[in-house]
Amino acid sequence: MATHVMVFPWLAFGHMLPFLKLSLKLAANGIKVSFVSTPRNLERLPSIPCDLSNNIKLVGIILPKVDGLPENCEATIDIQQDETQYLKKAYDNLQSPFQKLLENDTPDLILIDFSPYWVPEIAAKYGVSTGFFSVYTAATLAYMGPPDELRWGHRRKTPEAFTVAPDWFTFHSIVAHRPDYSPTMLRNLHVPDESGKSSGQRISTIIEACEFVVIRSCKEFEGEYINLLQELYKRPVLPIGILPPERKTKNVVDSNWSTTFKWLDTKTPKSVLFVGFGSEYKMPIEQVHELAYGLELSGLDFIWVLRKPKGIDDTNLLPPDFEVSVSDKGVVCVGWAPQMEILAHPSIGGCLFHSGWGSIIESLGFGHALILMPMVADQGLCAKLLVEKGLGYEVPRNEDGSFSRDMVAKSVKLVMESQEGEAIREKASQMSSVFCDQNVQEKYISSFVSYLQRFKRSMEYCNLIQITLI
Repeated sequence: MATHVMVFPWLAFGHMLPFLKLSLKLAANGIKVSFVSTPRNLERLPSIPCDLSNNIKLVGIILPKVDGLPENCEATIDIQQDETQYLKKAYDNLQSPFQKLLENDTPDLILIDFSPYWVPEIAAKYGVSTGFFSVYTAATLAYMGPPDELRWGHRRKTPEAFTVAPDWFTFHSIVAHRPDYSPTMLRNLHVPDESGKSSGQRISTIIEACEFVVIRSCKEFEGEYINLLQELYKRPVLPIGILPPERKTKNVVDSNWSTTFKWLDTKTPKSVLFVGFGSEYKMPIEQVHELAYGLELSGLDFIWVLRKPKGIDDTNLLPPDFEVSVSDKGVVCVGWAPQMEILAHPSIGGCLFHSGWGSIIESLGFGHALILMPMVADQGLCAKLLVEKGLGYEVPRNEDGSFSRDMVAKSVKLVMESQEGEAIREKASQMSSVFCDQNVQEKYISSFVSYLQRFKRSMEYCNLIQITLI
């Protein structure tokens, strides 16, 4: 009988999409997968390939209403950052419907995200084991610390303590937060929000209750951090590879984008800068304008995928006359864009972005040099990891975390054009051999599938022994 794995990601597309990618990989290897989320989120996921539809079942559970969470908001993309705590509160209220799922269709294993600390206790009632699947880098998890530190924060009690690599690192590292963001990190990890739990409390409870940890990473990129994480957690830490996006044998571009790609065709190879800050981060309009002036000041060709801030109309989105002044140098695309196809174009040579792990995977898959401008969450830690490895340059910030047009222009020119940036360009180009090598990444999936099959057999044996003893 096929192994049945239930997956339960946090309500953010930066989490749901990697969970779906892993689900597709497991399904392709004969494992039955139940993907659990809310109905609206399931509707917004990419469609399941027909050849895998028999092995993947999308299971919807209704998100309860809570005060503070706007109507019909079921993911972080639907809300402002300060409303995330209410989304967590609603998520925690899924305990009863989740238990009913297990009553009706009990899996062999549940893979959970960092947030549902209550799942292992429910799963144990049905004899089901749990594993923690982290979409963060091993460096990020190692920086946050072992379970007791996550829960209590005894060793880092001030914001300043978060601006340096922690003392449990056994090797030199620069992975840490900027001084302007460290108070936010301290608060998120150790101060309970409206849900009644801090992120540190959630993660520590999950790590201690789970049989193993699965991480979206590979030893070729951050092996030292993966090894450290296993020491900190005192349980197996299993890299499953980076889950790179599938490469199309032939890029088919939407006809609405034909003009943009014709413009790219006119540019010199590796000369155009891709600019994008993802679908989740809502950049304030002042920052949008300063970034625009920085791009103009750099004098480089660029293509900028811009998400419109809430409450801003098209006439105020960009500085006056900006598009006219850069008409021959830059293209601004508001809203959705075929990002993978753009990154694959030969004229793209570098990326200015927020340092999210998913975007890093996409960018390094094409060997692009990285100009890093982290904004929230783990992005600052990812940026430092890339700088540490010589793969990117972080845009300097003011004391309050803001940036200037001069900082942007100088950083972009340094990475894209200068002799100083040549080493970054060369190292980034070499990383494509890891990040786009499907064979290397598939070996991680195969190893994990084998682990799951051994794990299932061992659990069946333990249950048999228990029944015999009774």
